[in-house]
Amino acid sequence: MSSKFDYFVILAAMRTGSNLLEANLNALEGVSSHGEAFNPHFIGRLKGDSLLGVTLEERDNDPKTLLNAIRSADGEMNGFRFFQGHDPRVLEPVLDDPSCAKIILTRNPLDSYISLKIARETKQWQLKNVKRRRTEQIAFNPREFETYLDQQQAFQLTLLHHLQASGQTAFFIAYDDLNRLDSLNGLAAWLGVSGRLTTIDDTLKPQNPEPALSKVTNPDETEQALSRIDSFSLHRTPNFEPRRGAAVATYVATPKTPLMYLPVRSGIEGVVKQWMAALDSISADDLITDQNRKKTRQWLQNHPGHRKFTVVRHPLVRAHSAFCSYILSTEPGAYLKIRNMLRNRFKLPIPGQLRAENYPIEQHYEAFSAFLTFLRQNLAGQTPVRVDGVWCSQAQVLEGVVGFALPDLILREEEIATALPDLARPLGHDSPPAPGNTRPDIPFSLSDIYDTKLEALAAETYQRDYMQFGFDVWKPATGAA
Repeated sequence: MSSKFDYFVILAAMRTGSNLLEANLNALEGVSSHGEAFNPHFIGRLKGDSLLGVTLEERDNDPKTLLNAIRSADGEMNGFRFFQGHDPRVLEPVLDDPSCAKIILTRNPLDSYISLKIARETKQWQLKNVKRRRTEQIAFNPREFETYLDQQQAFQLTLLHHLQASGQTAFFIAYDDLNRLDSLNGLAAWLGVSGRLTTIDDTLKPQNPEPALSKVTNPDETEQALSRIDSFSLHRTPNFEPRRGAAVATYVATPKTPLMYLPVRSGIEGVVKQWMAALDSISADDLITDQNRKKTRQWLQNHPGHRKFTVVRHPLVRAHSAFCSYILSTEPGAYLKIRNMLRNRFKLPIPGQLRAENYPIEQHYEAFSAFLTFLRQNLAGQTPVRVDGVWCSQAQVLEGVVGFALPDLILREEEIATALPDLARPLGHDSPPAPGNTRPDIPFSLSDIYDTKLEALAAETYQRDYMQFGFDVWKPATGAA
């Protein structure tokens, strides 16, 4: 039987039955699983200092040395177990390699959490003789368990997304499947090895077979705490926005002051750029921008002590600015094709040619309300129109930004009058200039039409921004978020 795989990895967490799975794989003729090959504290087995001719030191210097040794070892197929705390340098190459079979082992996280705590208390990690079993009850810690659960879910999502992105699939097997002969032989068939099991390895015995609540000292608190855990993510805000990369070419730096601005397109970029230019006594055209990643990294390396910042805006204010500047307007830079589509297909009540006499304030209110409704659909992936950078969620922009550079400061628009000068003072400016005012929206300001209905539409459209940045209702009297 030929196999499409050269080697395998068991991706699991502690106390999920990986020892039992490995024992059964090793019972297959020609198959060898070499334990925790990339555990940072040993190599293969507890206290092991070499594996397949590779020493612990050689592995730590270059983990690919051991990976290649496992791949080319004698036998029909070799593999190893990999846990979340193992050498992170191994995970990506393994996940990227289609010739590596991925076996993903899972267990009810409550059971694995309790089992892990009991093993740490008893110091018993395997059981081969039931007479030597050590028993212990543990105290269930709700906060600790939620952290544990988040870590396990994050690891599983990492595996899932990586496999999806690379067009691969894995063999998923659960703890309860390890006592099913047909499941284990199905795994052997999937691996493409010739051997099959006739019996299940019974060398390892279950250490804590009792119900979960009988293994904790605080069962009532455990039940109460588990009832609060949102297993079905009922309170998760769905996100269908396309991921955005770091728009490095839009980053702006000052030639003299070690300061870099990571813009979120929102209508205040001009104000910030003018302030940065005034800071260095230059024109805005002399600011450093439109650079690629290499040049931007060089700037960062050449300016120790630099500060990076960005500015976010109240979602309702930002949406109104985007509407006036890019949809309502027909001036250069406006999105004329999208404008026409919104007029003709989404029925936004905006005139073909904007004039004071053909666009009263009541119509502006209706048009902007309709635009907010469109934005809700657009960000949810329900329209054929692109999710543009001037109206995408600011949280999504910053997720892309941090993939390249972490901002030191995330400022709100209403803070910049004092925050920007405060930022400049430690960088050598005793009397920094104050930033100017944002250009007013034309033909009407948001305060002219604001009401709670518009606020509710914005909050529904930009749930993530309201949550992530703590925006409250907009205050038209002061123009602050």
